Amino acid sequence: MQIAPILSLFGNMEPLDLVQLNFNQESVDLMNIAIAFIMFGVALGIKPEHFRVVVMRPKPVLLGVVSQYLLLPALTYLLVLVVRPSNSVALGMILVAACPGGNVSNLISAISKSNITLSVSLTGITTILSLVMTPLNFAFWGGLYAKHSPLLVPITIEPVEMFRTVFLILGIPVILGMTVGMKFPKFVRKVEKSVQAASIIFFIGFIAAALAGNFSIFLRYIHLTFLLVLIHNGIAFLSGYALPRILGVNELNSRTISIETGIQNSGLGLALIFNPRIFPPELNLGGMAFIAAWWGIWHIVAGLLLAFYWRKRPAKTGII
Repeated sequence: MQIAPILSLFGNMEPLDLVQLNFNQESVDLMNIAIAFIMFGVALGIKPEHFRVVVMRPKPVLLGVVSQYLLLPALTYLLVLVVRPSNSVALGMILVAACPGGNVSNLISAISKSNITLSVSLTGITTILSLVMTPLNFAFWGGLYAKHSPLLVPITIEPVEMFRTVFLILGIPVILGMTVGMKFPKFVRKVEKSVQAASIIFFIGFIAAALAGNFSIFLRYIHLTFLLVLIHNGIAFLSGYALPRILGVNELNSRTISIETGIQNSGLGLALIFNPRIFPPELNLGGMAFIAAWWGIWHIVAGLLLAFYWRKRPAKTGII
């Protein structure tokens, strides 16, 4: 296979390094509110006994973590070796792959009729593990690709801040949703679908607003990253599905692991990229930021398409 024709599909990505995206704390806060509302709607149908099944059969959880933090970063490294993008773009891809699963994965799992309990459990576990695994993966795989790049800085995720964020946008909404679901089951049966539909509309509206703020930049540079992110995200979904299926996990849980692997917390990636204590503002971060931002949009589009496809094809649960 010749590499040169493949490289020509992506073009020269160096101009991306100088791009400045419009990003502020208000946008992050709005995104967290949207995610919290989504989590509340998803948790309406979850009961405590669902988590006991996850604990009694830990294989899908373990494979979900392996898929998220070992397989995807390794495959990402192989992809950047083939494509050879600029250091900024490559490290942006590696950073996204090093992030935990995104909370939107729980909504995607609900829409696809996958294992919501497994999805919520994996999101929580991988988010906690991100305190160690995100910096470790970024340093290891980034160091293999661009050892001397000034962008390869040590990443420190503040444990207290991470716990606070996880508790606010995952813990509290899930507890409230489960409580309401158990206390008012008849009411929940009437409004559950409406709440989930409102969640989708709310989050899509947020994405559209974020895109509008950077629309001219998006139009100018999307041709450089669209295909690359599509391939990268496709690898994430495919590997997340193939690994558990090969190792004997049932269809339902394999779909869930696929969604968890394909829906990355690129919002965390953006927050790290725009943190001046981690990446000094004088560095050319455009490639990293654009990759993380476009990932944040595309993985939702791809996830929803996959969810509605699987929704029409109910999965067999099996034993594991």
